[in-house]
Amino acid sequence: MTDVVRLHLADAEATAALGAALARVLRAGDLVILTGDLGAGKTTLTQGLGRALGVRGQVASPTFVIAREHAPLADGPGLVHVDAYRLGGLTELDALDLDSSLAESVTVVEWGAGLTETLAEDRLDVVIDRARGDAVDEGRQVSVRGIGARWDGVDLAAALQA
Repeated sequence: MTDVVRLHLADAEATAALGAALARVLRAGDLVILTGDLGAGKTTLTQGLGRALGVRGQVASPTFVIAREHAPLADGPGLVHVDAYRLGGLTELDALDLDSSLAESVTVVEWGAGLTETLAEDRLDVVIDRARGDAVDEGRQVSVRGIGARWDGVDLAAALQA
């Protein structure tokens, strides 16, 4: 397990930029679990990630379809974007058959904490807390932590600050 990297993101653009920074360290087979309240920026981060990976199609919230697959436009991994909010448990997660695409894609799961950790021994946990003032977006506090041998020796702080 790596140290937790804590970041303050000023706005949605900075959140998308964090997704792009993550794309530089992610590779096929990586699992990213995003946690945060509604409107925190989970999909915005995934959109930045998808643009940086160079995947096909618009990255949009998969809330109603549960999972979207985005093939790569060039060399590199595809993106599987999952919204686990509506999943009722492990049986429904297994029915998505995410294991079949895990090895060749980066898999990002919104609302996956407490459910999707079983998909891989190694994962990146990203928690987004959005501060809300009187109708003013006061930014987001983000923590990123690598779990498992895949993240041993990866300097997430340096990668995400660049």
